[in-house]
Parts: sequence; C-alpha cells; structure tokens
Amino acid sequence: MGNRLSRIVTRTGDGGTTGLGDGSRVRKDDARIAAIGDVDELNSQIGVLLCETVPDDMRAVLVAIQHDLFDLGGELCMPGHTIVTDNHLARLDGWLAEYNAKLPPLKEFILPGGSRAAALAHVCRTVCRRAERSVVMLGAPLADTPRRYVNRLSDLLFVLARMLNSADGGSDVYWRHDRGAVKC
Repeated sequence: MGNRLSRIVTRTGDGGTTGLGDGSRVRKDDARIAAIGDVDELNSQIGVLLCETVPDDMRAVLVAIQHDLFDLGGELCMPGHTIVTDNHLARLDGWLAEYNAKLPPLKEFILPGGSRAAALAHVCRTVCRRAERSVVMLGAPLADTPRRYVNRLSDLLFVLARMLNSADGGSDVYWRHDRGAVKC
C-alpha cells in the first residue's frame, strides 16, 4: 500500500477517462465515477464538520463513518467486489437507535440550521442523499448493501444534526407552516 500513491500526476486521465480498481478504464462522466465522486464529496463534507466542536462520542462515530465511506468508494471502484457489509449497517442502526432515543419526538418539520455544526451536518445529509441517488442509478451488478448504507447514513446525519443542536445548548429550527406571506 505504501507505494500505491507514489505518483499523483499520471496524465492518464487527460483524455477524459479514469481507471477503476480492476484496471479497466471508463469515461469520467460514467455513472460509477459520479457515485464515487458523490461519496468522496460526502467524506470531505464530514471532514469539514469535524473541524467544528463536536462531542467526543459523535466525533468517533463520524470518523468511523469516514473510514466506511472510503471503503464504499473502494467497493464502487472495483466492480463485483464487496467491502461494505451488513456489519456496517448494524453499526449505523445501533448509532441511530442510541442517538434518536436521546431526542424529543419531532412534531414539526425542521429546517437545516441551529448551530454551525448542526447546519454542516445537514449539508452532509443532503450530500449523502445525492450520493444515494447516484448509487441507486448504478443498479446491478452493485450489491444492495451500499445503497442501504447511504440511505441509513442520511438518517443518522439528520439525527446527529439534531444532537449537535442539543449539545450546543440550542434546539432545532422548526418550519412554520402558518407564517403567512413574506413581504418584500
């Protein structure tokens, strides 16, 4: 693994193609490359979120998710290879249950916002939803687990955004359906 990235500039992509993990080449606008890019962007957005003050337990969860997303990107770049397993899903489900149990039930929709960290978690959630759409577009021969993983992850990011507002001493920003017309 140490020599794997010995050269960053290879010029092999100058013609509009990129290499997959199995050695094949595809166009850079291929649906698989879009999915890999969306997962990579999500990982980067989580990195931005981790620049904020985040409680240690949530920080550990987010770092573990970053590693999972790197695994997911690896699975996406190696057609027919499985890396993300039901164990990954079980961990997400465990975190979802743990954190959701600490929150009051929602009675209204919430808007992205509150604390800066919570707003960034909402950005991560929306990027995750885009990554999910990209993974779904790939369809077969991709296994179901990556699709299920990103679906569950977006739910967890929503819950973590709420937890981050709570940890910051604030609350969720509720959508008001009765606000009337906005005057300009």
